[in-house]
Amino acid sequence: MVILFAAILCLEMMAVLVRVLLDTGHYNASELSAYRNVFGVIPSLLLLVYTGDLKLRGTSLRVEKTPLALFRGVVIAVAQLFFYTSLGSLELATVSALGQTNALFVVLFAVFLLGERVGIWRVASLFMGFAGAAWILRPGSDAFSWSALFPIGAAVCYAYTMVSVRQFSLSTSNALLYLYSSAGAAVGAIAIAIFTTEFSPLQSWSDAGTIFLLSMLGGCGVLFLMLAYRTAAASILAPFGYFGILVSFSFGWFFFGELPVDKLFPGVLLIVGAGIMIIWRESKEDRGR
Repeated sequence: MVILFAAILCLEMMAVLVRVLLDTGHYNASELSAYRNVFGVIPSLLLLVYTGDLKLRGTSLRVEKTPLALFRGVVIAVAQLFFYTSLGSLELATVSALGQTNALFVVLFAVFLLGERVGIWRVASLFMGFAGAAWILRPGSDAFSWSALFPIGAAVCYAYTMVSVRQFSLSTSNALLYLYSSAGAAVGAIAIAIFTTEFSPLQSWSDAGTIFLLSMLGGCGVLFLMLAYRTAAASILAPFGYFGILVSFSFGWFFFGELPVDKLFPGVLLIVGAGIMIIWRESKEDRGR
């Protein structure tokens, strides 16, 4: 649990720093995503080598389904672009709450990619979760913003990467999959930035340090997530992931004076309830096997 909480804190602090840089008006989401993917792999590589999960000598770096392994990284780059873009126009807590819809998209991708069957409980959870998202989005009202769709777009992409990893055999090294996805994300993020924007000159050494720090936080956050889910069952850890909404709400209030209570409730309760229902059904099925 401690490792998972460390991951959440790292990722939420990364979001705060991204928001700070976006608010300066000197940088955009595309270039910050590129920086994060290039530098953010450093802590992960160092620890993977240190723990022996990845050896620099005597280890084959080939992996099955290489195109899929790299494509997952490109999808992650797109997800981060959506995520960073949303941070520039939405409250931190709103981004976090809408991002929790990834549990719903995981179910949908599991059906279409893996051929899994969906029972009445999962169908009910899907309707509940999307109703909660719609409540927050408020389509058709004056409160609706197209930028609110970006966190959901990120959730779709992250859900795909979570499900597609199950298309690899169990013998495939987690370390190698992580390396391939990181490489694909770095290349994808750089390509997106090149074709969609121009890299801005760094305004100060302080900005350079902030970019490097957010990259390290992002890399450590992903690494801690991987370690957490390798050492404990997903059904046990997943409910604690909703702690991120509370953290983002607290950070948004402390750093930016945001209190989007009216916007989040009661929609966020439906999203969280739907996710917990999915987790409950999966854990119940696992016990029955």
